[in-house]
Amino acid sequence: MTTKKLYLESIEAAYLEEFSAKVLAIDQNKVILDQTLFYPLGGGQNWDLGTLQGPNGEMNVVEVRGRDSIHHTVDDTFDLEVGDAVHGKIDFERRYAHMRMHTAQHLVSGIAYEMFGGVRTVGNQIHTDQSRIDFKPIQFTEEMLANLQESVNHQITQNLDVTDSQMTRAEINSIMSEERTNMDLLPSFITDLRVITIGDKQDLCPCAGTHVRNISEIKGIEFTGKKSKGKGTQRVTYKLIE
Repeated sequence: MTTKKLYLESIEAAYLEEFSAKVLAIDQNKVILDQTLFYPLGGGQNWDLGTLQGPNGEMNVVEVRGRDSIHHTVDDTFDLEVGDAVHGKIDFERRYAHMRMHTAQHLVSGIAYEMFGGVRTVGNQIHTDQSRIDFKPIQFTEEMLANLQESVNHQITQNLDVTDSQMTRAEINSIMSEERTNMDLLPSFITDLRVITIGDKQDLCPCAGTHVRNISEIKGIEFTGKKSKGKGTQRVTYKLIE
């Protein structure tokens, strides 16, 4: 049983707020739909919130998880049956914050790689108010972070478009090194991927998250902290400038 992921159909699809679907299965208060705009927890990005309107009323979606089948956890107002038609609406303020934050993460990771001798992004967590990136191997000084912040914010003023495409593993590796794109960390059996590209390959990275159309929408970033995570790994937190 597979849920069609409407938010992955294009960059533009990430801006959609409402959709219609059919209930495929129910497990207690978890609902599986034939298609959805709700982004599930994954790739470091938190899930979407919103509502489902069914034949018997409206339910709040409080958690979304899954890979093939997307499970929408709804609140105590749950009143649905298999086969019901529903109308979904996502909390777009939350979604848009994730879109800006996730695109900023790509930009920061790409610029850091170029500035600091191929430092790699080994983890990230995308939230609405503050997000974080784990880098390795590096120990940032305050000056290094200030220079990185300045470079990222300057790049944002270049108004580069963000595009998505489907590419094979071989095609990605022919454009950028496996270390730059973290392709060497993906299982070898994955051969076809959705790729997010900023500008004319200023950054290129396999990703199933939601992103903005143009990096100007990020507006700007500010680093808010750093701490060691051991073994040469350092965690950097950032927020967006409104």
